[in-house]
Amino acid sequence: MAGDETLARRFEAERGRLRAIAHRMLGSPDAADDAVQEAWLRLVRTGDDGIDNLPAWLTTVVSRICLDMLRAPSARREEPYGQQPPERGGGAGDPEGTALLGDSVGLALLVVLDRLGPAERVAFVLHDLFGVPFDRIAPVVGRSRPAAKKLASRARHKVRGTPAVSGAELDRHRRVVEAFLAAARGGDMGALLDVLAPDVVRRADPAALPPGMAPELRGAPAVAKGTMALRERSQNAVVALVDGHAGIVVAPGGRLMAALRVTVEGERIRSYEVIADPGRLSRVEVGVLGPPRLSRTR
Repeated sequence: MAGDETLARRFEAERGRLRAIAHRMLGSPDAADDAVQEAWLRLVRTGDDGIDNLPAWLTTVVSRICLDMLRAPSARREEPYGQQPPERGGGAGDPEGTALLGDSVGLALLVVLDRLGPAERVAFVLHDLFGVPFDRIAPVVGRSRPAAKKLASRARHKVRGTPAVSGAELDRHRRVVEAFLAAARGGDMGALLDVLAPDVVRRADPAALPPGMAPELRGAPAVAKGTMALRERSQNAVVALVDGHAGIVVAPGGRLMAALRVTVEGERIRSYEVIADPGRLSRVEVGVLGPPRLSRTR
């Protein structure tokens, strides 16, 4: 009994880290909890005899479980636009989930990770986000060390995306888009009008709109009013790289529901398009506008 209690205490000391790894790999707090629970069951069956490094062993086991889950036919799910998937985590009692989904980089990253292949996703999460060396990643993904390194590198390129403008211009556009999103979230009509060009145009897929709302709006007052009508959805939106430009993704629970292609001229938004049709959305390239830590190499 004492041995079981000691094993349980050692596992509990690792649970938060394991759940963070699984959450980023799977994109769902519920699925992450399932993966961590399965790792515990395997540890109970195996025992810790012969395990020299329990944290490393658990990381490997959880990663393999996640890889199997990602490869399963039911791993991907589709939700209609505007419906937030139920998530057990990410609430007031889940600081890790709240931090991940509340941070713009974290939410955008989940969107991009959801588009990676299973082995790419596992290699990237383990190496770039949790600093696991490639000699430990290789057995998890069933590849050689150089091949595992290539997986992470390919994933890293997809995560970054390919900007279509210079760094300075991208930063300027990003500031404008951030101001627009902040105004939309805050319901600040005056701030919206300040950031919209007088002759701004907003186009939207019908799937992104409530019944009766026009798919095209013209002029700052009409566009600002239309933006305010969708204010609730802006709470699940973050700034990201959309087709090479600063744009916005709407992603409840980290699942992409819509993308906004934004055209900036000067210090104002000239136009934006809301893409929510599943076929069109699947062709949108999304990247993370995040800190340099995402490009760390080893």
